[in-house]
Amino acid sequence: MVKYLLVLLFCVVIFSCQADAKDWELVWSDEFDYNGFPDANKWAYEEGFVRNEEEQYYTLARKENARVEKGLLIIEGRKERFKNPRYSPEAKRDWRKRREYSEYTSASLITLNKAEWKYGRIEVKAKQPRGQGVWPAIWMLGTNVGEVGWPGCGEIDIMEYVGRWPDLIHANVHYKKDGKHKSSGGKFRFEKPFEDFHIYALEWYPDKMEFYFDDNKYFSFNVRDADYEGGNAFDKPHYLLINLAQK
Repeated sequence: MVKYLLVLLFCVVIFSCQADAKDWELVWSDEFDYNGFPDANKWAYEEGFVRNEEEQYYTLARKENARVEKGLLIIEGRKERFKNPRYSPEAKRDWRKRREYSEYTSASLITLNKAEWKYGRIEVKAKQPRGQGVWPAIWMLGTNVGEVGWPGCGEIDIMEYVGRWPDLIHANVHYKKDGKHKSSGGKFRFEKPFEDFHIYALEWYPDKMEFYFDDNKYFSFNVRDADYEGGNAFDKPHYLLINLAQK
């Protein structure tokens, strides 16, 4: 029998960067005022076992894992046995292929090749899932990830939530400097964030990033700390990802 594990709910708006936050101008949004699959003009999917040797298999255009209904995007993790179509018994060293089945399915939606941004306010209204192993994230990667890899492309974690720490919200940045992986982050304590919707936001300027939980600014990052001779990953466009992992 299929067991429902958890559900994530979202609306997303993005504003262009002006000199003053009072002057934000809306440039992109999805308020999910339709039903069915996520809008293919705005969202693509990651598919398969993607990163970190996580437990879930990200499915492609499968309503059991990602759908829009009643004005909400629902990302649903399911405990179910799912055949890995890329399975190969010879793939001993490739973890993405050596697992014949996954015991969990989920979805990861991305805007790569559909929308990208450099600077601005990214705002997501979401309700967290609840459970020991949940690991949802709202985050961004540099659009040049296919060329320079990670962390050279830069990563901006607008929100990370780890189920075993149920009262903590995390924000992080990752980048490459002098040939090494660097990171910086902060966290915000809020009791039972899974009981209601909250705003998770990033304000990204040429010189700084500021991270918000509702109206609470809880982490700032000096963008210029990521400068190095090869440039700065956060001076380049990034795309948005929204996913639910099993950690």
